[in-house]
Amino acid sequence: MQPEHPFRIGVLGSGKGSNFVAIAEAIAAGTVRATVAAVFSDVADAGILRQARDRGLPAEHLPAGKFRTKLDEEAEALYVRRLREARVDVVALAGFMRVLKGDFLRAFPLRIVNIHPSLLPAFPGLEAWKQALQYGVKVTGCTVHFVDEGVDSGPIIGQEAVPVLPGDTAASLHERIQQAERRLYPAVVGALAEGRVRVSGRQVTGL
Repeated sequence: MQPEHPFRIGVLGSGKGSNFVAIAEAIAAGTVRATVAAVFSDVADAGILRQARDRGLPAEHLPAGKFRTKLDEEAEALYVRRLREARVDVVALAGFMRVLKGDFLRAFPLRIVNIHPSLLPAFPGLEAWKQALQYGVKVTGCTVHFVDEGVDSGPIIGQEAVPVLPGDTAASLHERIQQAERRLYPAVVGALAEGRVRVSGRQVTGL
């Protein structure tokens, strides 16, 4: 039986939306007790918007403004307003290629989550699987964390390890990390929806 007021997720993405699809499919299967309230993208023809519309979910392109790597002030206010109008309980970043700053973070304190393709704090930033391969680590993986003012530096909610195999290329390693992401992200969203996640400083429990 669905709760009268299900946990509402707002999703932001810039690309094809594979992690969004994993979350949406887990919701459809009943393993995550939540609903996708809104999907927004800074890219007008992003695959994530098509994926959402194909599932009958509200999806909208919101322009990001004049900056290349972040939202400008007007765009930030628009995103915050639209997410509030959608009454979201959490904002899930799914390949959203804009850094979120001050006012946005203050609007949703400890309510914005992101997935990153490494075992943070190792290899923050872009193309983390390539960083891991070049460094020569034997194990990497993915991390879901709360978003703060830093780059991939917020409190860690959950992680899944992925071995680096002999002969791995950047593409083969990235594909296995993405498979892990599609398991981990729905699990974290499900824990958030059930109210199991607790935060004390940098310590997060409940997954």
